[in-house]
Amino acid sequence: MVESEEKQWYVLHTYAGYENKVKANLESRSESMGMQDNIFRVVVPEEEEHEVKNGKDKVTMEKTFPGYVLIEMVMSDQAWYIVRNTPGVTGFLGSHGQGSKPTPLLPDEVERIMRTIGISARHASLDVEVGDSVTIVDGAFSGLVGKITEVDNEKMKLKVNIDMFGRETSTELNFDQVDPIVA
Repeated sequence: MVESEEKQWYVLHTYAGYENKVKANLESRSESMGMQDNIFRVVVPEEEEHEVKNGKDKVTMEKTFPGYVLIEMVMSDQAWYIVRNTPGVTGFLGSHGQGSKPTPLLPDEVERIMRTIGISARHASLDVEVGDSVTIVDGAFSGLVGKITEVDNEKMKLKVNIDMFGRETSTELNFDQVDPIVA
């Protein structure tokens, strides 16, 4: 069996309603079994839903693909075994059974899904900190340079101050909308 040394995204099928439990199980198993070099990110695709209830705006998180979890991993025999045997995981999407390895998602599929749920597939992590300068490469402020005031690695978002019309303006950007300026 040929093993891919490249990290790619795969889709896991889970019991409906167990997506967050599977995510937590995978993250703890990856840590406890020393698989951080093979299992990187686990994502439960969710979107914010707004509804007005009793005159109040209520925001809830709705699963975009109920019963499915995305996982970024290097498909080694050991990583495949650990993920497949995680409680709540019923299998990989794109696996033909009898021990065959699954087919990864195509890069444009990953990009589309991640953009839909507000996560970047381009920068899994961005090595920046508050005070660093970045060039905005996407969106309304493309081409401008700004200074980082806040970094949220969990949501992969930044708050950046830019100079607009002689005033400092704060904007929130995704990691994939900026490139760090290397000093």
